[in-house]
Amino acid sequence: MTARYEGGTPLVEVVRSGFVEGLHRGSAVVLDAAGAPVAGAGNITSPIFPRSSSKPMQTVGMLRAGLPLTDPADLALVSASHAGEAFHLARVGKLLARAGLDADALHCPPDLPVGEAARAAVLRARGGPTRVQMNCSGKHSGMLLTCLAAGWPLAGYWRPEHPLQQRLTAAIEEFTGEQVAAVGVDGCGAPVLAVSLTGLARAYLRLVEAEPGAVERTVADAMRAYPELVGGTEADDTRLMRGVPGLLAKVGAEGVIAAAVPGVGAVALKIDDGAGRARMPVLVSALRRLGVEAPVLVEYAQLPLLGGGLPVGAVRATW
Repeated sequence: MTARYEGGTPLVEVVRSGFVEGLHRGSAVVLDAAGAPVAGAGNITSPIFPRSSSKPMQTVGMLRAGLPLTDPADLALVSASHAGEAFHLARVGKLLARAGLDADALHCPPDLPVGEAARAAVLRARGGPTRVQMNCSGKHSGMLLTCLAAGWPLAGYWRPEHPLQQRLTAAIEEFTGEQVAAVGVDGCGAPVLAVSLTGLARAYLRLVEAEPGAVERTVADAMRAYPELVGGTEADDTRLMRGVPGLLAKVGAEGVIAAAVPGVGAVALKIDDGAGRARMPVLVSALRRLGVEAPVLVEYAQLPLLGGGLPVGAVRATW
């Protein structure tokens, strides 16, 4: 793994009225079911921050450290970047109450829901940002529960040197097969760890290929059983897991997504400018290289570009 991500190659074009008005660069890797490379574009061996795509591995690390959750729906929420819908907030509240804590124990910052409908509902009700609404509040609740179970202090649970974060780092290094190249502060305040896209795809493959009953398989199964808790009613990763049998997927900020299908392979990609609109057409192209087809992929292959409220072009993969 080289030391610095130098950026990728053109992967997506933005076509308006037949004219290419823009391009999105990025990197993508496709592995087969044995972990061998099938295709790659851009820089797939240098470290990037996977952002929230790391959450399944973090949940594995929490379970290994004593996270006392057995309900798959709870594990899906701990692995989530939730949309802040009512059912998300209610379950986060139950997790905190189970530990005898309230929202003040969460280190994630107050925020409005990331889901458009949920955010609009809060604003209509003249509400404001709260910690529970922040999309990583499920993960932070899981971290608090893990610390209580392990006898670790709650103070500073988000700091890289805390025993909890040391365990989560070890899990990410194990599943990616790489040493963490850099440690940063994620949007929620917890550590974010740099690994390569190849390592990220490798980790997702291990999650879905694990034997039933293994901790990593338990997390993958929970996310696939409750995709609405992982994202939201209309979140991209939720729709993918609903629409492609067996698929595990998790988005991350700055244009990242990782996905895997057991017996088929895994994909990880990053759009260099962080544009969410470019992420899904590239993912579709990558999954099709593994022979994966589903109606939801047809929907995501080209995203409509509007002019005057009507479709006049598309955002589509060139790779």
